[in-house]
Order: sequence, then C-alpha cells, then structure tokens
Amino acid sequence: MTALKQHCDMPSDLDELSRKVVDCVFTVHKELGPGFLEKIYEESLVSEMEDRGMAVSRQKALPVYYKNKKLSIQYKLDLMVEDQIILELKTVECILPVHEAQLISYMKQCKTSLGFVINFNETLIKNGIKRVVMSENLRTFAPSR
Repeated sequence: MTALKQHCDMPSDLDELSRKVVDCVFTVHKELGPGFLEKIYEESLVSEMEDRGMAVSRQKALPVYYKNKKLSIQYKLDLMVEDQIILELKTVECILPVHEAQLISYMKQCKTSLGFVINFNETLIKNGIKRVVMSENLRTFAPSR
C-alpha cells in the first residue's frame, strides 16, 4: 500500500477508506499496467472495490446550476466511493491543472472533502495519483500526495 500521510483535518474512518481506495488502484495497475482505455480501468477498479465490500457508484449524474437555476444538462462523476470519495480517472500523458479543477468542481457540488485524480497511463502508478483534500475549517482545497 502507498504511504499516504494522514491529513490533520481528516477523520480516521475517511483516512482509512482513502487507503483502501489507493490500495485498489495499486492492485488494478499492477494487474493491467498502463496502456488501456479509461473504461477498462473503471470496470476493473469497480470490480476490485466491490470484491472488497466497498460501495461504489459509476458515472453518477449530477445536476449543474447556473445562478441557482438547474440546467438541463448534467455532468457525470467517474466513481464515487462510499458516498465520500470522488475518483476522476484518466489515461493521459500527465495530469493537468484542468483535471484537478474538474475534480474540485465535482467535490464542491457533492460537498465531499476528499477526491483523487488517477492517471493509469503511468509506468509507476504512484506518479499518477493526485489527492485533493478540502479543509472543513477553511473550505479551501489543498492538493496533497
């Protein structure tokens, strides 16, 4: 399992869940390696999490609001784990600021405090994991590894 540092504001149960999520990511990447399409990793990750008894929602539709008006279009989260952690999956050359911004927008909409951008297109998966934590006290986002 990866050596994630516990975030000082993160409840221990959420911290433990995040460790389980990251362990699933490592397991899937170890089995498949880089080079597949995002949907293959999504399917494999859902399978791995469900095998471990974790509740995971795929392609969860969320409404979009503009000036307090619900728009007719929705956006979809890749994965939501235990209704607490958002996973934005990628198979790109590198994680860009726009990918992190996308995750932050999802986190704000869902009012979650933890999310990951995961790029499976890395030789070493530890280089493809970007963790974002929202501080409850400050309501700001702090990227962490």
